[in-house]
Amino acid sequence: MIKPVLRQTISYLSISCALFFVFSCGSGSRSNQDHLVFRYNEYANINTLDPAFSRTLQDNSVCNQLYNGLVQLDDELNILPSIAKSWQVSEDGLTYTFNLRDDVYFHKHELFGKDSTRTVTASDFTYSLNRLRDEKIAAPGSWVLNKVDDFKAVNDTIFEIYLKQPFPAFIGLLTMKYCSVVPKEVVEYYGTEFRSHPIGTGPFKFKRWEENIKLVFRKNQNYFETDDSGQQLPYLEAVAITFLPDKQSEFLQFVQGNLDFLNSLDASYKDELLTADGKLRQKYAETVNMIRGPYLNTEYLGFYLDSETPEIQSELIRKAINYGFDRKKMMMYLRNGIGNPANGGFIPIGLPGHDTSIGFTYQPEKAKQLIQQFKAESGIKNPEITLVTTSNYLSFCEFIQRELQKAGLKINVDVMPEATLRAARSNGKVDMFRSSWIADYLDAENYLSIFYSKNFAPGGSNYFHYKNAEFDSLYNKAFTVTDIEKRKLLYTKMDSLAMDKALMVPLYYDEVIRFTQKHVSGLGINPINLLDLRYVKKEKAN
Repeated sequence: MIKPVLRQTISYLSISCALFFVFSCGSGSRSNQDHLVFRYNEYANINTLDPAFSRTLQDNSVCNQLYNGLVQLDDELNILPSIAKSWQVSEDGLTYTFNLRDDVYFHKHELFGKDSTRTVTASDFTYSLNRLRDEKIAAPGSWVLNKVDDFKAVNDTIFEIYLKQPFPAFIGLLTMKYCSVVPKEVVEYYGTEFRSHPIGTGPFKFKRWEENIKLVFRKNQNYFETDDSGQQLPYLEAVAITFLPDKQSEFLQFVQGNLDFLNSLDASYKDELLTADGKLRQKYAETVNMIRGPYLNTEYLGFYLDSETPEIQSELIRKAINYGFDRKKMMMYLRNGIGNPANGGFIPIGLPGHDTSIGFTYQPEKAKQLIQQFKAESGIKNPEITLVTTSNYLSFCEFIQRELQKAGLKINVDVMPEATLRAARSNGKVDMFRSSWIADYLDAENYLSIFYSKNFAPGGSNYFHYKNAEFDSLYNKAFTVTDIEKRKLLYTKMDSLAMDKALMVPLYYDEVIRFTQKHVSGLGINPINLLDLRYVKKEKAN
């Protein structure tokens, strides 16, 4: 058996050798080309390079280098043209007409004939979206087309989509990697193996993938986008990804300069890298850049309202838990200040509808009062509740456990593997659970759908089994409102209804945090933490 440390060394030697051969036929050795190669590690691994199956953040980040769709997001989450250079929406909100560029080419492949490539046409989008909703393929992203009635290629450069009902957030759904364009001839040639033989239109093209070891992309010389000065993107020649599963090893490789980029912050090295108030320690300040910003992710504790446990059924207890711990203190102690205490509702900072006035603040005496009221009304002298979490969030749950014990509520903390907890949560097998909700698309409806009565788990994402006629009415009304300011008011009202019943305990609104070597520039940051390498540059070593 190869020991873990030796395996990691082999991994880096392997990818170094791969890149040496990639560049050896060109203009220099690896040392001369290092500033053109962007290196990072993906500890959570990659499942697929097929955009129709790209359901995790890790899969989306690699597919973002390989594929394009009709539209795309910038770092402020504005929706911009991509393969579609412009679009129009009919007055009734049902028809979307996209005008396509005629200079977008698929990556080279022998199946395209003598030119080894071809331009993208509207019929490629017809094929790609039909594939996405094909029940035989069972793509996890098929849901993005749930409100689509039909679509067609009017000609080579005009593509139309027809909705069943108005849905103002629809254009945002089309930015997801699920909706990327793929070539029919290549997909049908490889079948399910297209996952490891990808052909797209993106800034980088596939070169090599040894699963669990390395993944290499090369620059797409035919890429259609340019920067503001007219220079073709991307600037880099290659992207090299390793798959060390241990975050401490990943951090060590970053500190040693073998990685250009470190995504997120892990408890195993947070105190080594950051001060208690979230600043870079002096020893790293001269060699490392840190960028951070809002992340559309709400971390929370949820309650299963159909539970037979009196404490879960009690609004008094649910509110007491919300009042009973200091979120700001929790973030400082457990996250070095990275993230924002969730003193608002469920909708996170950065989305229209977020409102700090509808949440819970730290009021320990109020928590004690509510628990005493529950005891008096229920006759239960020693209220007790069980909270189920994964090991990654055990410290948060133990912090809340200690704080609520002071208020008179005993919380037992159980730990489950992520997959086990996910299944138990969906099937109503846990009374209280830790979870998170990361935005799938850029509209607060995405968050509020979790409270809609027709989305009861396991068929949907309403893990709470919350049902409220007023909420459902507002939720349905929001689909007909195209004015974002008016829709924002509806969203805030819906969020306040859920918070009034204390369906969940919002913990914090996460932040994207990225670390790069000083010689790396242009990486940027965005609230969905999607990796975009088009504008990245590396300074050449002296």
